[in-house]
Amino acid sequence: MARELVVVLHGMGRTARSMRPVEDALRNAGYDVLNIGYSSYCCSIAELGQTVQREVAAKRGPQHDRVHFVGHSLGGIIARWIVTQPDAPRGVVRIVMLAPPNQGAESASRYAGVAGWLLEPIDELSDDSTSTVRRLPPPHAGIEVGVIAARDDGKVRVDETRLPGQRAHIVVKANHTFIMREPEVHRLTLEFLRTGTFTP
Repeated sequence: MARELVVVLHGMGRTARSMRPVEDALRNAGYDVLNIGYSSYCCSIAELGQTVQREVAAKRGPQHDRVHFVGHSLGGIIARWIVTQPDAPRGVVRIVMLAPPNQGAESASRYAGVAGWLLEPIDELSDDSTSTVRRLPPPHAGIEVGVIAARDDGKVRVDETRLPGQRAHIVVKANHTFIMREPEVHRLTLEFLRTGTFTP
């Protein structure tokens, strides 16, 4: 029986536990979920992407003909990196990005010099034109991206969340750190995975 798998990726300095509210909402809606933890203290975006790819390959079943990603902040950028690789998982359909620094974040540039020794990917998320996130191509046309931005984010401005070629973009009442806990975010995430649209 065909099933849809959703790969859930947390943000910088967090753990898979931070995405448990999203995981629970997805499971309750009937999706199979792979909530992957990783360390953002040690590795580049490419290294983290490779780690996630290996785990998806190891745990994805033959019944999973469609795959989606839901990523918070850095997690969304890792998903972007994965789907632009030659060996990207087959059957990726949709990506939901929660408060992602798609255009780089001015705050990442500001704190890179202070926190870069601890949080290795932070420099890759800066708004400098040479940063990894600024140089990443958008997902190919066959993958639909929905962006949920936080109105009161505090770390990533709404304009920094936008991605060329995005299918849908919406702003919700939330902040960056806890956007994944909002019931409205869960509703919108499920709606986009099902339909490729957001209804305010």
